[in-house]
Amino acid sequence: MKKKQDNTQDIVEFMSYLNDKNPNEPEFQQAVKEVVEVLIPFINENPKYQNNKILERMTEPERIITFRVAWVDDSRNIQINRGYRIELNSAIGPYKGGLRFHPSVNQSILKFLGFEQVLKNALTGLPLGGGKGGSDFNPKEKSDNEIMTFCQAFMSELYRHIGHNTDIPAGDIGVGSKEIGYLFGQYKKLKNEFTGSLTGKSPGWGGSLIRTQATGYGNIYFVQNMLDTINEVLDNKTVVISGSGNVAQYTAEKALQSDAKVLTMSDSSGYIYIDGGLTTEILEFILDLKNNKRGRIKEVANKFKNVKFFADEKPWKVKADIVLPCATQNELDVEDAKIIVSNKTICISEGANMPCTIDAVNEFQKAKILFSPGKASNAGGVVVSGLEMVQNSVRYSWTSETVEEKLMEIMNNIHDLCVEYGTLKDGYIDYVKGSNIAGFVKVADAMIAQGVV
Repeated sequence: MKKKQDNTQDIVEFMSYLNDKNPNEPEFQQAVKEVVEVLIPFINENPKYQNNKILERMTEPERIITFRVAWVDDSRNIQINRGYRIELNSAIGPYKGGLRFHPSVNQSILKFLGFEQVLKNALTGLPLGGGKGGSDFNPKEKSDNEIMTFCQAFMSELYRHIGHNTDIPAGDIGVGSKEIGYLFGQYKKLKNEFTGSLTGKSPGWGGSLIRTQATGYGNIYFVQNMLDTINEVLDNKTVVISGSGNVAQYTAEKALQSDAKVLTMSDSSGYIYIDGGLTTEILEFILDLKNNKRGRIKEVANKFKNVKFFADEKPWKVKADIVLPCATQNELDVEDAKIIVSNKTICISEGANMPCTIDAVNEFQKAKILFSPGKASNAGGVVVSGLEMVQNSVRYSWTSETVEEKLMEIMNNIHDLCVEYGTLKDGYIDYVKGSNIAGFVKVADAMIAQGVV
């Protein structure tokens, strides 16, 4: 076993190697750094992983596909976007991961998301590799015809590289059921086959029930498991949620069903505080506002007297028992974390991908607060995507009760793995350590068994 100071030196040397190979990719570097700080001490205790250069191989994508997407908007102007698919690791199954349509999309962000996806998918126990893709296309304020036209142009290139046994994309930010429909329709036309080549489809044509709710529901199931470890329950707990997209919506819905009191939701314009807590009526208004009308969260305050809007602010100052960041990466920094710690919060669970900075995570762990990284608590979406693939393979649809039961079972299993690999000598559960090591071991063992490929 190497000494502690050798572990530190090894981490510095590896990150220097990685940063030199991947310059100007801060999101990817951040995601890898969080993982290697945990994994290098583990690797140094297990020479078979060290001798096989697993980390070096895991951080080098198997394939990066970049392509031009040219399309014509409603004003007959030609538009040019860039498309990507990062196929990162296929050691335990075909590449699996979402497509993101957002102006911020670039190679660094997709490599970070793909790297996280590799470990997240491994945690589920399903035979899924990791990948990610998308475009800098912005679907906001686009007509349905423009979105369809873009999706068809995007798929006209992507279809060459995906398939139900190769790479199965899903949705992500900016890619919901509408976009998946257009993408799948074009894929079906080009390939002349109806296969489970994408997940997130509507239940009427190959999709799984509760896929839309899966990430949010899974987040709450994971929180319930975390609270069990300190003999607490969700009932009557106050909850702060950021975001108002898919993950935030169904995190809020399941929290409400669990008799928790949801105090906040947000979007890029600010956050709302709900005096007395979220109700079914307010949540239904938010779902319609965000999913159908594409409105701003401020409109909730205009509608309901007990709701206040705070422009250009995030909800982290609101005192609550549980904090659930469900919006986007790096939305919660170390100063926010200090406020949350001072508010005596007992549990933080990431619903989004990497919404907390490394320094924020360190602050939570220093205070011995329950904290779960997204690769564990955010896994519900890919779990049900995997279950959708199973249903497509057997040409059969399960009931929502069956899917939700399987989702809960797998989220419970992920929690058990985190406890197994992450429990420290003082009894504190380091979910970052537990999830990273558990996911790494499964992928690394498969890579060693398959040789240097």
